Amino acid sequence: MQTPGSLRTLTLSLCATLTGFGVAQATRADEPPKPMVLRSVMQQLDRDMQAVTAAIAREDWPRVAALAPKIGEHPAPPLGEKLRILAWLGTDAGKFRSYDTGVREASAAMGDAATRGDGHTVIAGFAKVQQACLGCHQTFRARFVGKFGE
Repeated sequence: MQTPGSLRTLTLSLCATLTGFGVAQATRADEPPKPMVLRSVMQQLDRDMQAVTAAIAREDWPRVAALAPKIGEHPAPPLGEKLRILAWLGTDAGKFRSYDTGVREASAAMGDAATRGDGHTVIAGFAKVQQACLGCHQTFRARFVGKFGE
């Protein structure tokens, strides 16, 4: 049985995995596919990550501190989408969750460092967020898009 925390964790990893993808699902055979809610979550994460990059370049640490929790604690897609994804992941769910945990923890560390005005540690935290995203993308994105579409 999934706990609310583990579902939130799964969601973050999935979001990191799917940035830029319009995952679609059909509701009825005679209707065109409707984008998954996850698509809008991913689009917001993309905007937030770009905003962090700009804030780092300006050394705007308060802005980084404000954005970090939005990345690590973003909205979750509805339960139905999560269940579909979990079923698809199967035995890879643990690996998927580990990427999610990496993003969540690195975002929190980045935010803490920004609050202290520690630019070097902010950048190191941001790199860890990006590394977790990249790992997840390289592991899951192609198969995910093959299964759920763009």
